[in-house]
Amino acid sequence: MTTGTTLSRKAPISPKAMGTGALLALAAVLPLAITEPSQQNFLILILMGAQMGVAWNIVGGYAGQVSLGHAVFYGIGAYTSTMLLTTLGLTPWIGALAGGLLAALFALVMGWPCFRLKGHYFAMATIAVAEIMQILVTNSDFLEGAVGLYLPMDRGGWGWLIFLSKLPYYYIILGLLVLTILVSWAIERSHIGYYFRAIKDEPEAARALGVSLTRYKLIALSVSAFLTAMGGSFYAQKEMFIDPGSVFAGTISIKIALIAILGGVGRLTGPVLGAVILITIEEYSRTLFGSTGSGTDMIIYAAMIILVAVFSPSGVLGLLGDLRRHLPGAKPAAVKTEKMEVRP
Repeated sequence: MTTGTTLSRKAPISPKAMGTGALLALAAVLPLAITEPSQQNFLILILMGAQMGVAWNIVGGYAGQVSLGHAVFYGIGAYTSTMLLTTLGLTPWIGALAGGLLAALFALVMGWPCFRLKGHYFAMATIAVAEIMQILVTNSDFLEGAVGLYLPMDRGGWGWLIFLSKLPYYYIILGLLVLTILVSWAIERSHIGYYFRAIKDEPEAARALGVSLTRYKLIALSVSAFLTAMGGSFYAQKEMFIDPGSVFAGTISIKIALIAILGGVGRLTGPVLGAVILITIEEYSRTLFGSTGSGTDMIIYAAMIILVAVFSPSGVLGLLGDLRRHLPGAKPAAVKTEKMEVRP
C-alpha cells in the first residue's frame, strides 16, 4: 500500500437487511400486479394484522407482559378519530394521533394497577378492562351505543382518507406497518429493549440491578397502545363504520396476540409471518364455510394456540430456525452475549 493512500471499507450489508429491503420492495409493487379489489382488500387485511401484531409484540414479546385486552386500545383509536371527524370536522390524520395519545394515556392509567399482578392474573385483568370498556361504550348515548357511528362521505381524498379505490388504503397501512416495525427495531436496539428482555427473562435480577420494573412495563404498554390505536383509526377510515362489537370485541384481542405468538413472539418480523398465515387461513375458511361457519374463526384460534404451545412455543420462525440448524452442513448457532448498562 502506497504511503498516504487510505482505503475505505464499507460495512457489508447483512443478509437480513437485504431480505427486509427486498420484501418491502415487493410489498410496494404487489398491488400494482394484483388489481382485483377483493384481492387487494385481502392484502390490506394481512398488513393490518401484521401492524397490530408488531405493536403487541413490544409489550407481549419483548417485555413478556401478555395482554389479552389490546382491543381496548384499538377501539379507543377508532372512536377518537371518528368522533373528532364527525363532531369537530378534524382530519383523520389528527384524529389518529389524538387516538394514539389517548390510548397511551389510558394504558398508563390501566397499567399502573394491573402491573401489580403477575402471569395469568395480569392477562385476566386486561381482559376485564377491555370487557368493561366495551360495556361502557355500548351503553353510551354520546357514542351512539350499540347503533354505532357512520363516517361522513361528503369529503374525499388524502386529507380525509376517503377513496373509491383500495390502492390508497393499501399504501397507508403499509406505511403504518413500516413505521411500527421501525419503532420496534429502535426499541430492540436501544437500552430500553435490553431492559424489556431482562424484565421478561429475569425480573428479580433486573430489579436487583436497579431497573424499575413498573416504569419500563408502562413504557412498553403505552408505546404498544399508541401504535395499536393508530391501527384502530385506520380500520375506522377503511370501513366507514364502527360499533363496539367491531372494535372492542374480545376476539380482536385474542387475534392480535395470536398473530405475534404464531409467527414468533419476541422477534421483529415474527408477527408479519404470523399475520400472513393466520389471515390467510381465516379468510379462506370464511369463504369456504360462509354463513354456516359462524364461530369457525374461534375454533381456528384455539387450534392455533394449542399447536403453537405444544409443538413450537417459539412460533413459526423458531420452528424454521430449528429445521435450518438440523440441515446437513448447517453451522452451529453462535452464542450472543448482551451487556446491559444500568441506568436509573
